[in-house]
Amino acid sequence: MKRLLVLATAVTALFANAQTFPGSKPISIVVPFAAGGPTDRVARDLAEAMRKSMGGGANFVVENVGGAGGTIGAAKVAKAAPDGHTLLLHHIGMASAPALYRKLSYKPLDDFEYVGLVNEVPMTLIGKPQLPANNYRDFENYIRANAGKLNIAHAGLGSASHLCGLMWQSAIKASDAMTTIPFGGTAPAMNALVGGQVDLMCDQTTNTTGQIEAGRVKAFAVTTAKPLSSNKLLKDLPTLQEMGLKGFELTIWHGLYAPKGTPPAALAQINAALKVALKDPDFIKKQEGLGAVVVNDKRVEPAAHKAFVTAETAKLKPVIEAAGKFAD
Repeated sequence: MKRLLVLATAVTALFANAQTFPGSKPISIVVPFAAGGPTDRVARDLAEAMRKSMGGGANFVVENVGGAGGTIGAAKVAKAAPDGHTLLLHHIGMASAPALYRKLSYKPLDDFEYVGLVNEVPMTLIGKPQLPANNYRDFENYIRANAGKLNIAHAGLGSASHLCGLMWQSAIKASDAMTTIPFGGTAPAMNALVGGQVDLMCDQTTNTTGQIEAGRVKAFAVTTAKPLSSNKLLKDLPTLQEMGLKGFELTIWHGLYAPKGTPPAALAQINAALKVALKDPDFIKKQEGLGAVVVNDKRVEPAAHKAFVTAETAKLKPVIEAAGKFAD
């Protein structure tokens, strides 16, 4: 009888907490990267939009916990109290980490509650201005004709440009046709491409659009499933699928997560607030300013979000393992 009374009291308390969530306690959105970067900017925009969508009663704070390619911050959230007050905003690193880090301290697909996808950033395949090719078909032919003489740049192991380069080289079966050159960040990699020290690169539109518009690099294709018809600058670029790379699709996306075991009632409120935030005109405008597209499909639902990340994990794993370079 005493045990039943204790259990009933605990259930009552849990229900009461769920009913009053979030209460006066702040909701922390952990960004597993340094302040000022793309993911940090998305998090701060999202925090404001979600605060508004919850009627202004919720207090959101952004906490930067960088290091080890985002795995330190993600691990912190995985181990946090599952009360709805600690969330994680992470990008494609949620899918690439299990292959890049063979001793990962958490399991991305098991140790989190999936809340919903937030946005996606397309990728563009670009080359140095001195390349003789002016379209993708000529570009690919040039690569095959110069196998072993060309190089491809990326911003570092696990970066967007690294993952895109790996995927593309694997798709055209040219992993041995060029030398991969890592740089300590996007800026030095892009500078080397613009200066002609490296031949090509694949990176997100956030980093490439300005260079393409200024004529400092040549653009050959986009990595999305469909052409970027609404983008005045990139609308005429073919997709890699159109160029014969069946099933090729890669974007840099951001999703929202909570620790495993977070109460369903709290998760439901967070998901509802996220959906409203994703329709906020100010939030959409800010994301467009970052070169991102706000997600408006079924992946805003927890189950579809998790299914998407599961598929992305399966897609990246063999490519990363085949390259044989790991972060630990």
